[in-house]
Amino acid sequence: MGKWLELQGGEMDRPQSSIWVFMLLLFMVLLQSPAWHVAAQRCPQTCVCDNSRRHVTCRHQNLTEVPNTIPELTQRLDLQGNILKVLPAAAFQDLPHLTHLDLRNCQVEMVAEGAFRGLGRLLLLNLASNRLSTLPQEALDGLGSLRRLELEGNMLEELRPGTFGALGSLTTLNLAHNALVYLPAMAFQGLLRTRWLQLSHNALSVLAPEALAGLPALRRLSLHHNELQALPGAALSQARSLARLELGHNPLTYTGEEDGLALPGLRELALDHGSLQALGPRAFAHCPRLHTLDLRGNQLTTLPPLQVPGQLRRLRLQGNPLWCACHARPLLEWLVRARVRSDGACRGPRRLRGEALDTLRPSDLRCPGDAAAGDGDGDEDEDRPAGPRAPPLRSPHGEAAWATPCPPACACVAETRHSTCDGRGLQAVPRGFPNDTQLLDLRRNHFPSVPRAAFPGLRHLVSLHLQHCGVAELEPGALAGLDRLLYLYLSHNQLSGLSAAALEGAPNLGYLYLEHNRFLRIPGTALRALPTLVSLHLQDNAVDRLAPGDLAGARALRCLYLSGNHITQVSPGALGPARELEKLHLDRNRLREVPTGALEGLPALKELQLSGNPLRALPDGAFQPVGRSLQQLFLNSSDLEQISPRAFSGLGKGLRSLYLHKNQLQSLPAPLGLSGLELVDLSGNPFHCDCQLLPLHRWLTGLNLRVGATCATPPSVRGQKVKVAAPVFEACPGWTARKAKRTPTSRGSARRTPSLSRH
Repeated sequence: MGKWLELQGGEMDRPQSSIWVFMLLLFMVLLQSPAWHVAAQRCPQTCVCDNSRRHVTCRHQNLTEVPNTIPELTQRLDLQGNILKVLPAAAFQDLPHLTHLDLRNCQVEMVAEGAFRGLGRLLLLNLASNRLSTLPQEALDGLGSLRRLELEGNMLEELRPGTFGALGSLTTLNLAHNALVYLPAMAFQGLLRTRWLQLSHNALSVLAPEALAGLPALRRLSLHHNELQALPGAALSQARSLARLELGHNPLTYTGEEDGLALPGLRELALDHGSLQALGPRAFAHCPRLHTLDLRGNQLTTLPPLQVPGQLRRLRLQGNPLWCACHARPLLEWLVRARVRSDGACRGPRRLRGEALDTLRPSDLRCPGDAAAGDGDGDEDEDRPAGPRAPPLRSPHGEAAWATPCPPACACVAETRHSTCDGRGLQAVPRGFPNDTQLLDLRRNHFPSVPRAAFPGLRHLVSLHLQHCGVAELEPGALAGLDRLLYLYLSHNQLSGLSAAALEGAPNLGYLYLEHNRFLRIPGTALRALPTLVSLHLQDNAVDRLAPGDLAGARALRCLYLSGNHITQVSPGALGPARELEKLHLDRNRLREVPTGALEGLPALKELQLSGNPLRALPDGAFQPVGRSLQQLFLNSSDLEQISPRAFSGLGKGLRSLYLHKNQLQSLPAPLGLSGLELVDLSGNPFHCDCQLLPLHRWLTGLNLRVGATCATPPSVRGQKVKVAAPVFEACPGWTARKAKRTPTSRGSARRTPSLSRH
């Protein structure tokens, strides 16, 4: 530039030269920084553009495609709550500077190959709460810088190897709350930097041995709330860098060294709230850095001293029916010797009931006939639970050999008393298992009918697994002799009914799994044969109503799972016999109203799931019958348009969680009196922020909780939080200066509003 001026110097005098220099410099400045001006001019009519921060928000505008007038230099784009359905190829090609893209709740059903090509700078992509059932292999191409991918709350049923291959920078992948049942080999190939993989709240029952291969940096794996019935040791051991593994809320009944869990870096392992009845002493022998082991809420009556390398410092045992007799002495001695902090309390015998485990001495643990038992109380066995008894003490030479051989197609492990014939192609229930068998796994065979006395001699059997066996009938007497059976798994079969005669041989059955069958009604007659039934799983059947008498025999029932059926009616009195009921799941059914009358007589109900029903409205007193006990209430995705002012009356201080997200609420009366709330979710509702919403605004302002409620209308406050949208409410009757002082953030936001471009 200077040389050009020098060459022109002979043709211009000095004043003219100065003017030319000034004009050229001004032109260069305009070339370098027109972005803010262009951004202001290009802002789509339905959006709000924050020019200084390069943010664009187009929430809940019923958009059916990505606007084509979004400023090119936009870095953060929020499109949540629209109706995009399909993301075509190169949908964002004109926005190369994007770093954050939010597409939550957009009803997205398909992502075309190359939909995100051109977004080489994107760091966060949020596709949560959509309707994706599959992802094409090249759907995520072009996202080489992506650090976090949110796919939670979709309907993904499978993952294809290579789907995530282009995401070499990804550190967090969230696939929770989908419908995954199986993980294939190399499902996450290419995720070389991923540190946290979330797979909770799916239906995973099988992980291929190489499913987690290709994740060298993985530090945390969340697999809780799935359907794993055995520890997938081969698959887990591929993730050699794991430090935290969450496996709680899976129907695991046993884990031992043969499961092959070898994780050299593992420090925290959660196996809480499952169905564990036994644990092998060397179950974690190949996890040398294990520091915390969480076994809360299982069915453990005793535990052997664990042979771990010495790093274990905390063992959580709360909620297990621990039997503090002589069989528990080795455990107590080991806890003291290894300096392991533990919790948990004794379920029995009577003289130690409620005593904390860590306050006892080995000499406190006695069995009948012990020389130390001199107090003559005689109650060591009289109140012992009906479940499996503690195993006898091992001799120095190990367990005695079992009395009978194992069937040819099966494997029987003497040390754990487990027998398995999983996936052997059997056409009939085999016989000849060791008499001391406690767990029998017959999954993935083909038994259209289970005949009378199908399990002779197995009087010690505690868990019986018959999932995926094509079972259409249990003949009368099929379970004869199974007096100690506690867990019966019949899910994923062809059953349409059960008779009392078929179940009569298992009077102590506590957990019955019947999900994914063909039931049209609750098998009420059969339940009369199960007086100790605690948990009934009937999810994803075809039950269409609950009538009086359906639960007449289920007086001990605490958990009833009826999600994903066709229920249109729950008659008053239908649930009455189950007075101990604590959990009732009626989500994903066809209820058009809250079954208030049916909730009468349930004084212990703590959790009520009604999400995914076409409720539309909540009348006054909808939950009055369970007001004193209810702690968690799920009403999300229920097409709710109206909630009466006293809909939540009676719930009071006891309610801890209220889920109202993903409904059609434009207004909501302040649910006063719910002073005990710890979680409120109002996200995904099209709230109309005017004076009618002032009571809700005031109530939310007094809560120290994140609620997710945002204004959809009027356009001037679209996208703003109801909790802090003060400018809308300051002109309302009843607004006071005292109230204004409580929302300084809202006032600050009001002063900054002119810096936004609205078009």
